[in-house]
Amino acid sequence: MIEINNLVKVFDKQTVLAGVNLSLIEGEVKVVMGPSGCGKSTLLRCLNRLIEPTSGTIIFRGEDITKSEVDVRVLRQSIGFVFQQFALYRHLTVLDNVTLALRKIRGMNRIEANEKAMHELSRLDMAIHCNKYPSQISGGQKQRVALARSLAMDPAVVVFDEPTSALDPIMSREVAMLIKKLHHENVTIICVTHDLLLGRHLSERVAFLDHGIIKAEDTFENLCNNHSDPQIRSFFECEATLA
Repeated sequence: MIEINNLVKVFDKQTVLAGVNLSLIEGEVKVVMGPSGCGKSTLLRCLNRLIEPTSGTIIFRGEDITKSEVDVRVLRQSIGFVFQQFALYRHLTVLDNVTLALRKIRGMNRIEANEKAMHELSRLDMAIHCNKYPSQISGGQKQRVALARSLAMDPAVVVFDEPTSALDPIMSREVAMLIKKLHHENVTIICVTHDLLLGRHLSERVAFLDHGIIKAEDTFENLCNNHSDPQIRSFFECEATLA
C-alpha cells in the first residue's frame, strides 16, 4: 500500500530524515521505534504532507504522493492521523469534533455527518459521551474521539503518533486493545511509539529508526538479543528493562 524510497527531510541545514526506506502492506500494523529526535514524527507527517519532504518518493497505492499536483485534502482523507496530544477542538463537543471534517471537507449535511460520526463513536464505545466537551472526558476517551474523527473519513491507513505517551498504564492498555481491534478489522496502521509493551502487543516486528534512517527491521527478540549492532541491542535491552 505504501512504499517509501530514500525519503529525506532537511530543516535549516539539519538533516532529520537521511534516506528512509520502508514499506507497508495492506492490513498490516507497522511499528516504528527509535530514540528521541531520530525523526519518527517527521516521517509520519511526511506521509500525508503535513511536512513537505526535501527529496525521495512516497508511493501510495501506485501514485507518488510527493508530487506538487497531488490534492493534499484528498490525500489526508485517505491517510488518517491520530496526534500525540489528540488535537481536539476544546470549544466543540465530542460529536462536533468528529463531524467537522465530514461537513467542511466531505460536504455532508449535518444529519448525514451526525449519523456517520455516531456510528464511529459507537464503534469505540464513545456515543454516550457525544455531547461532552474534551475537558469533560479522560485521556483515553480523548484518544478514542481522535480516532473516531479519523475513521469517520474512511481512511485507507491510520497513523498513530505516540498513542500512549499522555496516558496512564490502564488507559495505555485500553488504547493497545483498541488498535489491535482495528487490526483485526483489517485496518492498515502505522504506529510510532516509545512504549515497548505496546509495540510488542501490536506487531511481531518493529522498524528501528535512528539518525534519520531505518537501521533494522526484525522481531523484538532478535533486535534485543541477536542483532549484530550493539547499539540496537542496547536500545531494546534498555526499553525491555524499563518496561
